[in-house]
Amino acid sequence: MVIEKIVMIVAGTMVLLGLALGHYVSETWYLLDLLVGASLLISGLTGFCPMVIILKKFGFKHGCAFK
Repeated sequence: MVIEKIVMIVAGTMVLLGLALGHYVSETWYLLDLLVGASLLISGLTGFCPMVIILKKFGFKHGCAFK
């Protein structure tokens, strides 16, 4: 699996998890969605993504997310 797909899967999972926990547990969990959204926005504008750095250290490679 390539880095781009992993980042999209993790971000989507975190957003859905934040929405579910915010609805069923506590509204404070909506902050998780805010954090993920802000991280994606900053990553898109600056090109800096801490998760990419971590995944590179684990040996994952960049590639085409869509074929």
